[in-house]
Amino acid sequence: MEFVRQLFRRLLPGRKWHVAMQVDAADELPTNIPALSAVMVGTPAAPGWLAFDCPCNTGHRIMLNLDWRRSPYWRVTNTRRLTIKPSVDSCRPERRCHYFVREGKVKWVPDSWRNNNG
Repeated sequence: MEFVRQLFRRLLPGRKWHVAMQVDAADELPTNIPALSAVMVGTPAAPGWLAFDCPCNTGHRIMLNLDWRRSPYWRVTNTRRLTIKPSVDSCRPERRCHYFVREGKVKWVPDSWRNNNG
């Protein structure tokens, strides 16, 4: 499956990260989220979560809280060319994934910045 994702990204380099679908509840999230896609949980007026598979391609899912009443929370300012604020910083024992998603593109935070600031 990972080979197919990698091939898909190479064949369609112009594709950008985007919100591909909306579901009402987290238990309605699809098992397989398409490459370069995210799923919004909740309604556009009251979003709860944003779910996507991490762009590091190791298979872990990212779930970002979009509810401003709970901390920490993120904002999605563009769904067609996905923009998430602030950055995504997923820390796991075996790997740290820290990146910005702006205008549908992922920009990784350099290791030197990570080592000096956190």
